[in-house]
Amino acid sequence: MKILITNDDGIQAEGIQALRRALSEIGTVNMVAPSYERSATGHGITVHKPIRAQKIKLKDSDQDHWSVVGTPADCVKLALETLLSEPPDLIVSGVNHGANLGTDVLYSGTVSAAIEGMINGLPSIAVSLDDDALVDFSFAADFTARLCQLLRLKGFPSQTLLNVNVPGVEAQYIQGVRVTKLGDRRYTNTIESRKDPRGREYFWLAGDVINQEGDENSDVEAVKNNFVSVSPIHFDLTNYQVIDTIKSWGFEDLISKI
Repeated sequence: MKILITNDDGIQAEGIQALRRALSEIGTVNMVAPSYERSATGHGITVHKPIRAQKIKLKDSDQDHWSVVGTPADCVKLALETLLSEPPDLIVSGVNHGANLGTDVLYSGTVSAAIEGMINGLPSIAVSLDDDALVDFSFAADFTARLCQLLRLKGFPSQTLLNVNVPGVEAQYIQGVRVTKLGDRRYTNTIESRKDPRGREYFWLAGDVINQEGDENSDVEAVKNNFVSVSPIHFDLTNYQVIDTIKSWGFEDLISKI
């Protein structure tokens, strides 16, 4: 099995290195990842400046890997169209340092890299560890390797990626796995105004997470209760329930009055 891995924490991050080591036990792994942290870049791509990629060698790997000055989505595009001699069987993004639950997926560079793989018709997984402290990524990486083997046997749903979130606890406290929907995860946005050394004002955006309680089928609740969450996601954002309502608004009148 040929596996492409990427992330948004940067190619030197422990999460992607743990993932590379675990997946190397089950297939041929190539890393194409940002040269530095690109968290919360969403699905941004680079179109107004060059994208630079440097091949790197690792002491414990005989495969080619690339450090890319670009976004996670750039990395997947570049890998598929230029850097890899043949397409991978699977794309895995992670292991991210911090959860990507609920509406986080709209901001996440980790998830967006997997979305780029899905857009290109390739089975894709995003994996995140729900802990912002320095933690051990080995369980999340090993679980991902077993998940990849399972997907190889079961097949992969078309136009779908799997968003996996692993609780930030020791393996003995993991309660199991739940297949979930995206929960309601919001932030109290705090914008702090500061002054630079020349006295000019700038702003620093931060925020505290607010997890909406109560939906036991959500990824938020699963991880809160120490279950690994596996959420199937696709990129069709259409709200089909309101199409007929909006059709009844009389758009033809807008054209006739111009």
